[in-house]
Amino acid sequence: MRQPSCIFQPELSQNAIIVLKRRYLKRDADGKILEQPMDMFKRVADTIAAADLKFDNAADTAAIAEQFYTMMASLEFLPNSPTLMNAGRELGQLSACFVLPVGDSMEEIFDAVKHTALIHKSGGGTGFSFSRLRPANDVVRSTTGISSGPLSFMKVFDMATETIKQGGTRRGANMAILRIDHPDIIDFITCKADKKKLNNFNISVGITEVFMEAVKHGEAYDLVNPRNGETAGTLNARDVFEKIVTQAWENGEPGIVFLDRLNRDNPTPHIGAIESTNPCGEQPLLPYESCNLGSINLGKMVRDGKIDWDHLKHIIHLGVHFLDNVVEVNRYPLPEIARMTLGNRKIGLGVMGWADMLIQLQIPYDTEEAIELAGNIMRFINDEAHEASRQLAVQRGPFPNFAGSVFEKRGEEPIRNATVTTIAPTGTLSIIANASSGVEPLFAVSYTRQVMDDDILVEVHPIFEKTAKAQAFFSQELMAQIAVTGRARSNPGIPEDIQRIFATAHDISPEMHIRMQAAFQKHTDNAVSKTVNFSKTATVDDVAKVYDLAWQLGCKGVTIYRDGSRDKQVLSTGSVPDESKPAEEHNENAMQRPKRKRPKILKGYTHQMQTGCGPIYITINEDHEGLFELFTTMGKAGGCAASQNEAIGRLVSLAWRSGIEARNVITQLKGISCHSPAGFGENKVLSCADAVAKAIEEHMAANGYGEIPQKYTLVRGACPDCGGRMLHEGGCSVCKVCGYSDCG
Repeated sequence: MRQPSCIFQPELSQNAIIVLKRRYLKRDADGKILEQPMDMFKRVADTIAAADLKFDNAADTAAIAEQFYTMMASLEFLPNSPTLMNAGRELGQLSACFVLPVGDSMEEIFDAVKHTALIHKSGGGTGFSFSRLRPANDVVRSTTGISSGPLSFMKVFDMATETIKQGGTRRGANMAILRIDHPDIIDFITCKADKKKLNNFNISVGITEVFMEAVKHGEAYDLVNPRNGETAGTLNARDVFEKIVTQAWENGEPGIVFLDRLNRDNPTPHIGAIESTNPCGEQPLLPYESCNLGSINLGKMVRDGKIDWDHLKHIIHLGVHFLDNVVEVNRYPLPEIARMTLGNRKIGLGVMGWADMLIQLQIPYDTEEAIELAGNIMRFINDEAHEASRQLAVQRGPFPNFAGSVFEKRGEEPIRNATVTTIAPTGTLSIIANASSGVEPLFAVSYTRQVMDDDILVEVHPIFEKTAKAQAFFSQELMAQIAVTGRARSNPGIPEDIQRIFATAHDISPEMHIRMQAAFQKHTDNAVSKTVNFSKTATVDDVAKVYDLAWQLGCKGVTIYRDGSRDKQVLSTGSVPDESKPAEEHNENAMQRPKRKRPKILKGYTHQMQTGCGPIYITINEDHEGLFELFTTMGKAGGCAASQNEAIGRLVSLAWRSGIEARNVITQLKGISCHSPAGFGENKVLSCADAVAKAIEEHMAANGYGEIPQKYTLVRGACPDCGGRMLHEGGCSVCKVCGYSDCG
């Protein structure tokens, strides 16, 4: 591999090295790592720079590659994950996201499923609009039957993704959008209320301006059957809007996408209409288009307490050059995708490290000064990125679909890329860059993470630690104390001016979150991925106000997350304990009972369950009073899984002997998920603990215990790979320790 004339050694954090080793660095057939991070950046730089030879056979690709390498190795710019993973390797698929059409026929639907599988296999995510599908119970003339509707087919896509993602380095993720005027919209709004379903989808409702005006005036609006375009009924807009908001308050979904605004900014309406976005919502795409994204680290653009505008300009122009080359050298998974992507050459230059920049400038995130700066800096980035794209058009020609585009109709100069700017969530990239994610505030100034066995390390934001030491309020005790909540504000051990500067996501009001999103959106071609954080005590009306404000301020979509709303799931199938009382009170009489002694002989049954770790055999024994003890045996002897299951068995046995009801044991265990589930649908086993709970249920149902009313708890707060804390941002959950993301 070519050696740069002056090799810039990347300075990577411990977390960055962990993420790169787990997910990005090249390995051999036995899983042995074959390259260092420096080698990865060289591999990517050389591959992307080679595209210049297509336009200039005398191009100095070595010099261009050196610029690309330095830009990445200095962590000033990083492309989307598939480019880092696959450039210069056999797969060569460099795009992060795709949109596929789903037509209203069985052939078109299953073609889309097949294409989804190919894209997920290559490391991409997919977005779909299911709005073309006729509603459930509509007529199917070819079979004289009735249709099953969009939701039934979404389950097929979900199951395909579940199967494919098991073997990849990057999980497949999906976005499903349904228009607000589709007859099945009410069912779609609530389709993820049961979080055991459609776990490989983000869902968003496609909102129209007609609908929002109807909400504003309290009017009804028409539902339209996509099969024939005829009116299929009416709904009260405010009632539907309230249902969307209530469901989002419950668990963060559905999001909303303002479809008319996406198409207002569609640069090539003569080629097609925009129906959907990528899985995180920031990249509207035509059917069969793909996106190629990259992000500038704004935290690296500050010199001596001021923004280095000249250096920022340099990185913008170099980033546009890089991303246009990615479009050229990319190996597309389908010929239809190659044609559409090369026809429009859309790229998405965005940012990360926005919160880090504000901290260095000593501007609190939730201030008018920060909102104003957001608009100014994104205007600069957008203007310079468009200028860079126009310069490329002079050298390489405009994008092929330029004729008939909005640029031509407005009499503008030719441009190389139909869109140029996008703000993505950058969850994993920001870990590599040791930067704050996208345009989000800090998720924490201090947090704990577990390493190796039981060692707990306190991680502190580097600028906060430096500031604390400089101002003499640093101590390990204080950092550990802050790590409990992650927040600096309202901590008496921290000076008030420092508290204001180091704002975290839950320090920011929802209104300021939306205003910040709108400030960036005003100067972004595509859309802005941004999570609006709410406290656990926020009301449905609070969410409604933010959705309405997003519409008023010109946002293209909204994703919200209310603290704790996705960390557990409650499904009521009967009476449950009074949640207003402490847990101990529910079992007060039981806890006063003496533990039952074990007879020499007990009767029982052994249940075989299939888990991601292999088969587990669960033996449940009873005495004359009922359930008495539980044993587990793993199909594979020894190891951590076997010891953990033995611990579960002992604790369940202790609970039963102490008088704890079986339904309470099931409540605690059922729904706990791990990184390796098994099975599908109702037979899916999420973890060994989930298997134990389901075995207890089977045993009780088969042995005359009757129906078991209960609530189920679904634990979603910990990373399935490393156990670290999962952060909700941009419609995804991201682990800040190892880089795991449920959006790929």
